Amino acid sequence: MNKIENLPLIDPHIHMISRTTDDYERMAKAGIVAVIEPSFWLGQPRTSVGSFKDYYNTLIGWERFRASQFGIKHYCTIGLNSKEANNEELAEEVMELLPRYIYKEGVVGIGEIGYDDQTPAEDKYFRMQLDLAKEAGLPVQVHTPHRDKTRGTHTSMQVCLEHNLDPGLVVIDHNNEETVQEVLDKGFWAAFTIYPRTKMGNERMVEVVRKFGSDRIIVDSSADWGVSDPMAVPKTAALMLERGIPMEDVRKVCYENAIAAYGQSGQFNPQDWENRSAIDQRTLYQENSVLRGQAPKVEIENPSV
Repeated sequence: MNKIENLPLIDPHIHMISRTTDDYERMAKAGIVAVIEPSFWLGQPRTSVGSFKDYYNTLIGWERFRASQFGIKHYCTIGLNSKEANNEELAEEVMELLPRYIYKEGVVGIGEIGYDDQTPAEDKYFRMQLDLAKEAGLPVQVHTPHRDKTRGTHTSMQVCLEHNLDPGLVVIDHNNEETVQEVLDKGFWAAFTIYPRTKMGNERMVEVVRKFGSDRIIVDSSADWGVSDPMAVPKTAALMLERGIPMEDVRKVCYENAIAAYGQSGQFNPQDWENRSAIDQRTLYQENSVLRGQAPKVEIENPSV
């Protein structure tokens, strides 16, 4: 980690609601200053719109507070994920709910949305949410399918273009070596999920940056409740430097490009974390603390990155 000392990092796709405070502590120590948490599924289907409402409230409320207790600024994207779009009765209720949340403080886009099994229902609600993003002027975070990825990625971009979205406002995530060229050629942002043994490994990510450069490429972890690594971004940044990728390129793919993409929301700005409030773990959120009886950390002075 000494290779990336003093290098600020962003993880623009991580599901912190399923991570522990130990993860926040390690991430902050490694230089992560901000995270974006996309709306996700629970591992099993939700059965009522109320569970979506409670989940969205957590993303814009408790989780922002919890991250702040460890010096990390927390943002989110709000959306109906592709797996749950297939329950059309529930999806209709969620679509009515979304406009209440997409303008909330800390919401930097619509996402993660897109295709899973590439069904007609997934297509229907993907398109509806693209229209919502266009109306709100928000960036879009697209989940590309794990199966038949090349076709799903191509279709995702074509649908975005059919809806007259600016590719510069759309982040296509979960890319691999087979999809990146088309994503970049069409002018979209190409994000890569760094998983321990699947999707995109950090050694493969080094070679992607070596081959394609750093323009419009974003590194994230997508760490969630499964086998995943919330330290994927700092580990990849360190490996890039070790393998000879210039610091300028590492800074772009692990920090600056996320700001350029999601900063278009008007709610994702370096001043947010450069001038963040000092950590005071005596602070409560709705009378609740993260400490569970532990001694609170209290910073004396306002920190700087």
